[in-house]
Amino acid sequence: MSAPRTTAWPLVALFTAGYLAPYLLPTAVGRLDTGLPLSPTQAGAIGSALLLSSAAAGFLLASRVDRIGARTLARAGLLLAVLGYGGAALTTLVPAVVLGALVGGFGSGTVTAVAATGITAMGAPPARAESRAWGNDPHRTSALGLLGVSALAGAVYLTVPHLGAGHGQPLAAIALTALAVWPLTGRLPLRTAPVRTLHDRMPLPHRRSGLVLVAAMPCWSLVQNSLWGVSGRIGLSQAHLTEVTVGVVFAVALGAALIGVVGAGALGPRLGLATPIGAGTALIAVCIALSASATDLMTFAAGEIAWNVLYPIVLSYMIGLAASLDPRGRWAVLVGSAASVGTAAGPLTGSVLSAQAGFPVMGAMLAAGLLVIAVPLTAVALKRRPVAARPACEDAVVQIEIPAYENSYASTAAI
Repeated sequence: MSAPRTTAWPLVALFTAGYLAPYLLPTAVGRLDTGLPLSPTQAGAIGSALLLSSAAAGFLLASRVDRIGARTLARAGLLLAVLGYGGAALTTLVPAVVLGALVGGFGSGTVTAVAATGITAMGAPPARAESRAWGNDPHRTSALGLLGVSALAGAVYLTVPHLGAGHGQPLAAIALTALAVWPLTGRLPLRTAPVRTLHDRMPLPHRRSGLVLVAAMPCWSLVQNSLWGVSGRIGLSQAHLTEVTVGVVFAVALGAALIGVVGAGALGPRLGLATPIGAGTALIAVCIALSASATDLMTFAAGEIAWNVLYPIVLSYMIGLAASLDPRGRWAVLVGSAASVGTAAGPLTGSVLSAQAGFPVMGAMLAAGLLVIAVPLTAVALKRRPVAARPACEDAVVQIEIPAYENSYASTAAI
C-alpha cells in the first residue's frame, strides 16, 4: 500500500505566498524611495535586507522541515509574514519599516522552504505502479505555484497605482496573501519522528556539481534582480513613463512569464538541460542590456517582457538540475537559498551601479557577468542529461523525478 501523498493545493498556496515579495520588488523598493525619507540606494538596501533574511531562513531550515513539521513551520512563517509586512505597511518610522521587512522576509523564506521540500518530496514514486493524480504531480504543482504568484503579482501591479501614494500598499498585499493562505495549512502534515537509518545519515551526493551550483546561483540571481530591483526607476526616470504605464508593462510581462512556463512544460527533456540553461542565460543577458538602455515605451516593454518569458524557463531547468543531484531535495533547497542570497544583493547592487554609472552601463556590466556565469552552469548541466526512467534497484538506485516546474521527465540517481 502506498504512503499518503502531500496534498498539492496547500503547497501551491505556500509557493505563491513565499515568492510574492521578490515578485513585487520593483514597486516595493520604488515606493520606499518615494514614500519615505530614503535615497534610492537606501531603499534598495532595505529590499536587499528583506531578501537576505528570506535566504537565511531557507539555509537554516533546509534540512529541518520534516523534523519540525511542515504545518508548524508553514504557520510560523505565515505569522511572521503577516506581522512583519503588515507592521511595515502601517508605519512611516524607517527603523520600524526595516525591522518589519526583516521579520517578513524571514517568514517568506520559511514558507518557501516548506513549499520547496514538499514539492520535491512529491516526486518519490509510489510503492506500486499507479497513475498519479494531476494535483500530485510535482512538476504541475510547481507550475501552478508559478502561475499563481505571477497572476497575483500582475494584479497587484495593476491595482497599486490607483490606491494612492505611500510605501505600504505592496507590503500590505504580501501580508494579506499570507493571511489568506493560513487556513490551507491544516492539510499539511504534522511533525513525524521516523526511525533514522543509514540512508537518512548519508552525505549529500554529487557534491562537486552541487557546490558549483551553490556558488554560481547567487551570481546568476544577483544579475537578474539587480535589473528587476531598478526596473521601476528605469521606466519612470529614463523611459519617462508614468507609474500606471510601468505597472501595466510589469503586469503584461508577468503574464508573458506564463508563456515561459507553458513553453518549459512543452519542451520538457527534448533539449536536455545544458541548452536551455546555457543558451537561455545568454538570451537573458541580451534582454537585460536592452531593458537597461531603454529610453521609450517600446524598448522598455520589449526588454522586460522578453526577460520575463525567458527567466522562468531557465530557472525551471536549473531547479530541475539541482533536484536531480539528490532525491531528498536537499540540493534543490540549498541552491534555491543560494539564489536568494543573490536575489537579496540585487536591489542594492542595481541601485549602486545605476547611481554610479547610469542604467545603460549597469545593464552592460550585468549582461557580461551573466555570460561568464553561464559557463560553469552549462558545464554541470552537461553531466546531468535527463535519462529514461528505469526500475529502481533496492539500496542501489533511487528513482526520482526532476521538479523543474512543469518539465515532466524522470531521472535516476545512484546513491
